[in-house]
Amino acid sequence: MSGASRLSLNSATTKKWTLREAVDGCVRAGIGAIGPWRDRVHEAGVPEAAAMIRDAGLEVSSLCRGGFLTAADPTGQAAALEDNRAAVLEAQTLGTRDLYLVVGGLAEGEKDVVAARQRIADRLKKLVPFAHDHGVRLVLEPLHPMYAADRALISTLGQALDLAEPFEPQDVGVAVDTFHVWWDPALRGQIARAGREGRLASYQVCDFNLPIAADALLSRGMMGDGVIDFATITGWVRDAGYTGLIEVEIFNQEIWDADGDETLAIMRQRYEELVLPYA
Repeated sequence: MSGASRLSLNSATTKKWTLREAVDGCVRAGIGAIGPWRDRVHEAGVPEAAAMIRDAGLEVSSLCRGGFLTAADPTGQAAALEDNRAAVLEAQTLGTRDLYLVVGGLAEGEKDVVAARQRIADRLKKLVPFAHDHGVRLVLEPLHPMYAADRALISTLGQALDLAEPFEPQDVGVAVDTFHVWWDPALRGQIARAGREGRLASYQVCDFNLPIAADALLSRGMMGDGVIDFATITGWVRDAGYTGLIEVEIFNQEIWDADGDETLAIMRQRYEELVLPYA
């Protein structure tokens, strides 16, 4: 197994780069896969992005992101379904099976968490058949609880698995993102459950930095710079049967401001030291 085996760059990590620059950076760094965000794909054009990645010999680990399914009004609900169906078609064109969903938070002025979570389940019932017909798996990503109000009312892997349960595993899976779930005392058991149920679709790694940034979205860090025990969590993911690509997704202003090639070199080194030996 080569040093960069299974490593994928999530394009958010090199936010300043265009998709072309990110693809070329992966080639220079010997990284064989990329997980693009939709904004970069749209800038390039969807067919053009697919050809660019394919011609570079890279695999597409996932597409980020669909979701935001919690609108309370009919117009907002229809718009969300339309956007998610577009994302499914983009994933299909790019040649990835997996579309990440960040499910959404409370509607404006809302405080009824139960009702908002029910709307997520209701929207999934409408979206899953379309994704199935196009060979795309919807990947539910639990986010850290500090993002529950505005971004994701799924905060634990257990919640994500419960939401996925009515659907076939090939249609709805779950993601383990170390930044979001490292704190969960039930994590080991829920990762094992995801493996048993055939729903462990994606593994993303980055660290949880302290102090938390003024913009909490930017508190993700390079592996080894924060508090996360990658050896333990990666071992649990391995023992659950996961053998897929491992994405590095980092939102961090200091990393965004750094030279992209240096970022990829550090990323690969930290992956080889802190993640790969346990994968």
